[in-house]
Amino acid sequence: MLFGTCNCSSSASSISRRSLLCGGGVGFVTALIGTLASSSRTTRAQGLASTPPEVDSLAVRIVTDNQIIKFIPTEKRDGLTIERKPGGYLSKDAPPNVELIAEWGLSLHAESRLGAQVRNILIDFGYQAQTLLNNMSVLNIDPASLDALVLSHGHYDHFGGLVGFLSANKGKLKNGLPFFVGGEDCFCMRETDAGQYGALDRKAIMDANLSLMMAEGPAVVADHAFTTGKIAQTGFEKPLVPSREKVGIVNGFGCFPDKISAAKNTGSFVPDDFEHEIGTNFVVKGKGLVVITSCSHRGVVNTIKQAQAASGIQKVHAVIGGFHIVPPLTDEYIRQVIAAFKEMNPDYLIPGHCAGERFYDLVRAEMPDKVIHAAVGARFVFGA
Repeated sequence: MLFGTCNCSSSASSISRRSLLCGGGVGFVTALIGTLASSSRTTRAQGLASTPPEVDSLAVRIVTDNQIIKFIPTEKRDGLTIERKPGGYLSKDAPPNVELIAEWGLSLHAESRLGAQVRNILIDFGYQAQTLLNNMSVLNIDPASLDALVLSHGHYDHFGGLVGFLSANKGKLKNGLPFFVGGEDCFCMRETDAGQYGALDRKAIMDANLSLMMAEGPAVVADHAFTTGKIAQTGFEKPLVPSREKVGIVNGFGCFPDKISAAKNTGSFVPDDFEHEIGTNFVVKGKGLVVITSCSHRGVVNTIKQAQAASGIQKVHAVIGGFHIVPPLTDEYIRQVIAAFKEMNPDYLIPGHCAGERFYDLVRAEMPDKVIHAAVGARFVFGA
């Protein structure tokens, strides 16, 4: 998952895949693309039709997030049930054993229903595999039931748990399970001011017998959901740029240069524009859009607008996920976002992960009946 410097040896009796990657060369990279595309069944995701899929109900469970909130009971609101375990996962017949874990990362499980048809999607994988696996076990989420996997973008706090998850569930996942990403950029190497930030492991995806689905445009996910495709930055939002990306292959990790724009293919780290980031969305019958933003690096308002444009549906029932409104973004900027939310008039806002405490304080004051804090283990049930 992480990458380091090349350590190629010309004295080796056989040439390894990693040493070839270090050696590079246009001809080899082109051949490798073909090999990987074939063996991992890389394909263009099915585009969204003019009419998006619609479901009778949707339950979104927070599997991994930054905090656990106890002592708040289950409650019902208009068109929404919020299921919680206020006392944790204690048993009357046994001493304390298992409990949920919070970490800096995000993973969500979406279960949708249309008549007798049920679909299960896992969106993002948190920072550490042990956290993801523990929480899925505590929450009784069966990996074998999953119909699709979605990775919102190439940041480690969203894909860090993936390789361990795939390893622990080898042979349990559905054959050819689709794995959606927003484009080749998702695989690029990244760094922050604190240091390297890893790169998505393409080989692990390939070895797990997943079907890699490239979804640069709006795409249908497991018949019930759809992705935003590339999110246009057209409004007032000026999102923070916390990471840099580098095009190329190093020690087997990275993105293929001929799949990335020339402007980014400089041989050096460049500001990350998150062009590959995608949101995951559902249309709940009689309620409207439920937009799962994941992180909103392209702007939370822009993400919602992209879901509206892709689906043709304007009514927003709920927005769930990270809003990426954190310092040094100012109160003035936050109030602009809140004003945009008021104009959209969603029924519910469920900020978590990178939403930011100052944003939460201000939006809760302005829209008290609409804002609900996300927390690990909480399950939000929309519709029937």
